Amino acid sequence: MHEPIDLSAAGPGDFERTRSRGVEALWMVVEFLLITNPLQTSSALKVWALRLFGARIGANIIVRPRVRVKFPWNLQIGDNCWIGEGVWIHNQGLVTIEDNTVVSQETFITTGSHDVYRSMDLIIKPVILRRGAWLTSRCIVLQGVEVGQNTVVTPGSVVRGSLLPERVYGGNPATFIRERWKTSNETRHDQES
Repeated sequence: MHEPIDLSAAGPGDFERTRSRGVEALWMVVEFLLITNPLQTSSALKVWALRLFGARIGANIIVRPRVRVKFPWNLQIGDNCWIGEGVWIHNQGLVTIEDNTVVSQETFITTGSHDVYRSMDLIIKPVILRRGAWLTSRCIVLQGVEVGQNTVVTPGSVVRGSLLPERVYGGNPATFIRERWKTSNETRHDQES
């Protein structure tokens, strides 16, 4: 049996701090007051605060209450996107959410994990949600994932690898269910052929 990894020796891995700890602390206060606060319901105010701290955000964005964003300077959101209540974007690396994308309630997106095989050092990889993607409620999207254009991920799914465009995926790990735009009759016919 192996000895446990000495967690006191775990390091930042490939994580690079791009703002001072003071800026990070100030962001935590602003996030608490304006972003995660369930009583603050203005999307415009949330978008303003995120932009103030370096997020690149397009037009017509809806950001519901109780959203959490680790580092707004690592966030890009296109036009006409919806970010649902309780979404947590744990973005030590870049998260890109392209136009007309929905991230539904209580979904968790992370760009970081740990080297569980050797050192527990932090490993950072970006996450990209392509145009028209829809992460339904309570999905988990892990580091290094690209969700294809117009792809839907069903509730409670865990996305561990990149997903092709124009499809529906679900489960843990998320697996292909069907093409998005086919009707259920077309899907049934294809399965019978």
